[in-house]
Amino acid sequence: MSEDTISQIATPHGTGGIGIIRVSGADALRIARAVFRPMRGDLGTPAPYTARYGNIVAADGTIIDEGILLYMRAPHSYTGEDTVELQCHGGTVVLREVLLRTWEAGARPAEAGEFTKRAFLSGRIDLARAEGVMELISARSARAARAARERMAGAFSKEITAIREHLLGAIAQIEAGIDFPEDDLPDASHAALARDISAACACVRRLLAGANAGRILREGVKTVIVGRPNVGKSSLLNALVGTERAIVTDVPGTTRDIIEEEVSIDGIPLRLLDTAGLRAAQDAVERIGVARTEQHLGDAELVLAVFDSSEALTDEDRGILDRLRHMDANIIILCNKEDCASVLRVTDFDGINAPVLMISAQAGTGLDALRETIAARIRVMEGALSDGALPNKEREVEALRRAMQHLKEAERSLSEGMGTDFISIDLRAAYDILGDILGETVDTDLIDRIFSEFCIGK
Repeated sequence: MSEDTISQIATPHGTGGIGIIRVSGADALRIARAVFRPMRGDLGTPAPYTARYGNIVAADGTIIDEGILLYMRAPHSYTGEDTVELQCHGGTVVLREVLLRTWEAGARPAEAGEFTKRAFLSGRIDLARAEGVMELISARSARAARAARERMAGAFSKEITAIREHLLGAIAQIEAGIDFPEDDLPDASHAALARDISAACACVRRLLAGANAGRILREGVKTVIVGRPNVGKSSLLNALVGTERAIVTDVPGTTRDIIEEEVSIDGIPLRLLDTAGLRAAQDAVERIGVARTEQHLGDAELVLAVFDSSEALTDEDRGILDRLRHMDANIIILCNKEDCASVLRVTDFDGINAPVLMISAQAGTGLDALRETIAARIRVMEGALSDGALPNKEREVEALRRAMQHLKEAERSLSEGMGTDFISIDLRAAYDILGDILGETVDTDLIDRIFSEFCIGK
């Protein structure tokens, strides 16, 4: 770990009631003595985890601001190092002056994510838990925040550790027989090894099955609202968002470009995209809008297909239905304007594996049933793992896939009666790869890249 002492503003940029400067490293207390004057007595060695009130001063003794000092002694701090936090008024100018004063006293500017990186390097948290910190900061729903807290507490790390411990036991059995044959130790039983490898495969497979749920929780579900012009797509967006986000008129083709908003349903963010109506475009601008609709439909995870229940299906409607029949996305068919006399029936949508709901986006009827249907679809997409135990980084998913390949190779070697040393090689490789997820064997460049994505001050 670097011997430098670092400092940075730990609160969001802008004006606020309180701002915090965090100082971490071996010289944190010395720097605190240089910049902070208690109202009573000398700072000396303050009692850890006890607030001291005083003034933050410039090198010439001029008062920069009044504030509070908190001292956290290593290893019982966020970084695992001696840490000082200076709490002052949250104005942009005063925070900058206090920060510059800490640099003048011997600290250097902290890089993005460097405080959390030091917590990882000191062994206070593993890499999976460290990444949970940034997930909590960037959480887009209460459920995502809860999942991040569970990850920070070690839910995902415990899953990986349990698999590795299982593999280590199998490796130890094999290698005892390889290394100490003179002790007449029994060879590892093929049946016992098969059970161990099969159990490890099942655990890795279960985590891989939860990868999509982890991504959904972090990024949300891309949800495209589609239909011909003037069927109520924009009205539906406004109703779900709860504000007049999209322009609604009786003129077909009002929506020319993609309008994107986010709502939370069952704790999962939905990225709602209101698209241009699908029809033969009337001009160049509408033609671009229709092309973008087609593009977003191609990678949509959930499609809300809207039809006007007060009118019989048109050729444009039938063209959309034909498109839906060839899509892999989850689809919900919505017959809008149910407050008018309805002429559409459920049988009009035969051949499409999708629920058909009657709604009125304008009157707000049927929207609760729509939300419940969306939530049910999301639960099917998610799987059964608890939120905090989900692999939700591509790095983690790729490591799990590689570990699974080695476990399958170990199974094959065992079934073909190959020597246990061959099996041990693959089990050891799987063990090490899973260690990458926790940060035990990753290289410095990867660690630097991961923490560079954190925010400044964390």
